[in-house]
Amino acid sequence: MAESSRFRAVLTLLKNLVLAAGIYAIIYGAISLVSDPSVGAKGKLGIPAFLDKTGPTELIKTTKSGVQVKFASSTKTVTINPHANVFNRPVSAVKAKDDYMGPRPHVDTEADLHMLVEECRGTYTGIEKMRNVFDCLQFFANDEDRYYQLPEKEHRASAQDPRKAEYANADGRGNSLENYVSVDDAKPANGSHIGTCPGPIIPYHVYWTGPATWRVEVFVKSYLYTQNLACSRLWIWLDSDRNPHAVEDMLNKDALFARFLPFVERGDVVLKAWKFPSRIPLPKDEENRNGYGYYNTPGKPNAKGEKAVAENIVEDKDGQQWLVLTPKQMTFLPVAVSDAVRFVVLHIHGGAYFDMDVLMLRDMRPLLLPKEHAFAERWAAHPHPGDYNTAIMSLTANSSISAYMLYGGIRMGLNFHPRVLGRMAWKENRDQEFLMLETAAFDPIWTEFNWDREGRCTVPCLRDYGAAFKGKQGAIKDEWESYDGPQLEKIDLREAQSSELRRRSRDDHDNVPASAAAPTPKTEHVDSFQATLDEEAELRQAGVVANYKLDEDKFPPNNRTLENFFRGAWTYHIHNQVSKTCRVPYCTPHLPLP
Repeated sequence: MAESSRFRAVLTLLKNLVLAAGIYAIIYGAISLVSDPSVGAKGKLGIPAFLDKTGPTELIKTTKSGVQVKFASSTKTVTINPHANVFNRPVSAVKAKDDYMGPRPHVDTEADLHMLVEECRGTYTGIEKMRNVFDCLQFFANDEDRYYQLPEKEHRASAQDPRKAEYANADGRGNSLENYVSVDDAKPANGSHIGTCPGPIIPYHVYWTGPATWRVEVFVKSYLYTQNLACSRLWIWLDSDRNPHAVEDMLNKDALFARFLPFVERGDVVLKAWKFPSRIPLPKDEENRNGYGYYNTPGKPNAKGEKAVAENIVEDKDGQQWLVLTPKQMTFLPVAVSDAVRFVVLHIHGGAYFDMDVLMLRDMRPLLLPKEHAFAERWAAHPHPGDYNTAIMSLTANSSISAYMLYGGIRMGLNFHPRVLGRMAWKENRDQEFLMLETAAFDPIWTEFNWDREGRCTVPCLRDYGAAFKGKQGAIKDEWESYDGPQLEKIDLREAQSSELRRRSRDDHDNVPASAAAPTPKTEHVDSFQATLDEEAELRQAGVVANYKLDEDKFPPNNRTLENFFRGAWTYHIHNQVSKTCRVPYCTPHLPLP
């Protein structure tokens, strides 16, 4: 009897376990289905996500205001005016001049970083010019002949030995070449080839976590349009501590990022798995300036031949020193992971780091070629010499200053906030090795936003970050109060839409790798600013899009072009400020082709 009771108990237990496992599998599958961008609920079309929808499922009815469209992920409907919407609206009311900056600087051109700082700051102690952003932008835009210089041939970056380069793959051949390709023999990037660089290939780093959004799309597009593609590589570091499959997911499951896969295939864009390293190589601190605090007597070698020479620093049997994090430190990694990422990757790999919500406006290469190219920007108009902002920054790989900043973050309890490290550098008289460019270089609206501006307002005159994305006519007061240039040439809006579609159709084949021109499966463009030509054709066939009519447009095309968008600045920091009424060209502006 007792054995029978035990047997029934075991059967009941097994039944409950199987039932629990089944319920768990159902719940897990449902969560995965909803969270997976490749299989989530979508409509027939990849409607841009500033409409906050994944695509229309059906057309409800036609009203006086337009066509009501019901979307898959919502019970609500959106009314679209067929004669004035994001699909048929002309990009601009004026003729864009994409070549306003003139020819791209020579591949060996170097910027005088100290001049860029001093012309816009004034003296180190007086900072007399810091708040005058307009004059600083004028200097950037009009005086390249002063701050750009082409070194003598033997001192140019292209004349150096790739085997001794700062970057791991500076010659595109693992630093195995004795010489870079000559300037005459180098080939620029084009639609079918990544090109060859007559000099070091510089890595550009960004960090991201989760599926791609409009920030990724806008940043990558602005990078592709403005940088010297043969001589740069975009490394996107994906947080693999949180999601071990982050790289695989973006390559295979991310509908928005799919449009950039040809550039991954070609090598322009590199997806990298970010895992916080437990060991980081450090240069020896021969002059005792990096804050290591070497022990008077090193520890005894362990089984691997490594000995402790300072707190968190060991030296291996070959004499290489390593920053080593303890298991406890690895448990309490910094909350602001991206603050640490930039200092780690730049110390190891060099190049430049950018926050993803940055719009690139000019070629960064001249700022990154000088032998000493450690810089960031000022935190708004704060006068303290240690108040850095590192949304855009550069460090020379494995240098004294990069090691100092990296080890400083460990000394500060794994705190890599730029103002914490900046104050540390200032107190220890190392801040002037880490140059502080004024906000005009990378974030020209910041001083205006904080009401700290002196002198004239910038062009355009925007007083808050969201203003750049307001599309209604007259939404921004006095936008052009500081503009002194000629009247921009108007275009015929009746012809603008068809010519824009023809241009995009041509560019789809001319400005991507050859493999991208082959037919590919249709995918929905989640959280995207731009529909494909097929999608627009389907919308037209459904009656959602018709011929454009200016008099029916609440957000008519205007006279905004990149030529007069903080001209002279190298980047514009969006600061995550985007509106549902986001309007071209400030969302997808006319950018100079590479």
